Amino acid sequence: MKVWITVKSLGRRKPALAKQAAELPETTRTLRLLIESMVEQQVQAFRERKDEAAMLVYLMPEDIDAQRAAGKVGFGTVRGEGIPDLREAKEAAILAYEDGLYKVFLNDEELADLDDVISIEDGAHATFIRFTMLAGRLW
Repeated sequence: MKVWITVKSLGRRKPALAKQAAELPETTRTLRLLIESMVEQQVQAFRERKDEAAMLVYLMPEDIDAQRAAGKVGFGTVRGEGIPDLREAKEAAILAYEDGLYKVFLNDEELADLDDVISIEDGAHATFIRFTMLAGRLW
């Protein structure tokens, strides 16, 4: 099924990622499975970008326009040597949710429990809101 995903950070006017389409398996019926599906897609996209980065040395005007619409224009350079382990990435994303580092909304309703059954319909809109840690002294 196709859903629309937006990632936002508090304190920023524009979303970190423009509204993007994502394909979810029909078996995605809990928040935990939604998060794990999104992690799988992001890890796969990272691997593809890493493979393509070595071949791409310039941007075409249509690439610049498409990236400008998403909010960031760049060569897609992937820094670092490591490829993320999918299992560890899923565990980290679940732990971050449990620690309250981000919230997930489905069609403007907050999803609270990782294992509650949810109904995701084709064309639904999911929003991931990241919270920013404040730096500084306590006194």
